[in-house]
Amino acid sequence: MSDLNPELPRVADLYGELQLAEPSDKKTLGSYFPGLALVSVVACAALWLSEHYGPPAIIMGLLIGLALNFVSADKRLSVGLDFSSQTLLRIGIVLIGIRISFAEISSLGFLPFIALIGIMSSVIVTGLLAARLFRQDVLFGLLAGGATAICGASAALALWSIIGKDRISQSRFTIILLGTTVASACAMTFYPTIAGFLALNDKQAGFLIGASVHDVAQAIGGGFSYSAEAGEVATVVKLSRVTLLAPVLIIVAFILQRSTTEHAQLSGQNVSLRQGLPWFIIGFILLVILNSVVVLPETVVEFGSQAAKTLLLFAVIAAAMKSNLAGLMSHGWRSFGPVVMTTFMAFVLSLLFVQML
Repeated sequence: MSDLNPELPRVADLYGELQLAEPSDKKTLGSYFPGLALVSVVACAALWLSEHYGPPAIIMGLLIGLALNFVSADKRLSVGLDFSSQTLLRIGIVLIGIRISFAEISSLGFLPFIALIGIMSSVIVTGLLAARLFRQDVLFGLLAGGATAICGASAALALWSIIGKDRISQSRFTIILLGTTVASACAMTFYPTIAGFLALNDKQAGFLIGASVHDVAQAIGGGFSYSAEAGEVATVVKLSRVTLLAPVLIIVAFILQRSTTEHAQLSGQNVSLRQGLPWFIIGFILLVILNSVVVLPETVVEFGSQAAKTLLLFAVIAAAMKSNLAGLMSHGWRSFGPVVMTTFMAFVLSLLFVQML
């Protein structure tokens, strides 16, 4: 696994992220308030713009956060921004599990589910190959492919929380986040029109949209914009993709864990590897299992789903504020290549499969 990165971080920082606050800073309850308050205000603005003008709240939050990235220089905001981009992100990842269950997979059917796994696997492989083509490292391609294959910004955040900033910098992660969010918005806009132009039936259109649009809400919205039946199919297909987030995270975590261990042993370091999976992945899996064996009240599911969206919006905004905008611009157009190619591959493979339905 030496191809992953020639300079892997120490084992103890396997799941590390960018910290604005100094380790020695004393964190009191009040120290969290300035950063959290700013992120909350931006989140409210993003939600208001989304409600009144239509663009996804994630895009609005990301763009406003990038515009305000200079605020990260203010040390008073550091603790709150770190908390939003790390702790709130991980809680949001756990809560994603409240809206999915194994019943979604069974309702999809065996052949479509196998096809969905094949499409997702091919998209991730495309991300790895595209990264090499555009002179990026393999983990950047993995992040682009995983985000496109699973659930857009949510998957990007979950994968990056495992990969860590030592392997993919904040600015490069923001490129993936921006690329997948914009690509998903464009897909939601144009894919239903393309499905209509190709005269696809409701089942075909629902699978195409559910299997190729990145964001959950946009995939479901795109499906229902075609027809009610297409919306139902798109919902099942999309949630089945989200269910597969857990095994993808587990595989990535163990691959990185093993490669880091091997690197430490070769360099003569003492290996004190964290045992098992990160707590937020375990929490995600447990919540999916709970939702699969117990019928949770609709109000609980709705509250948890909205809380997950809000916390992930907070995490996106904080990550954007912590980004180095000059560093982001310096990467050039090549950095968006893997996202473009994986988005195109997801659409083409989904379209090929629906022709057989």
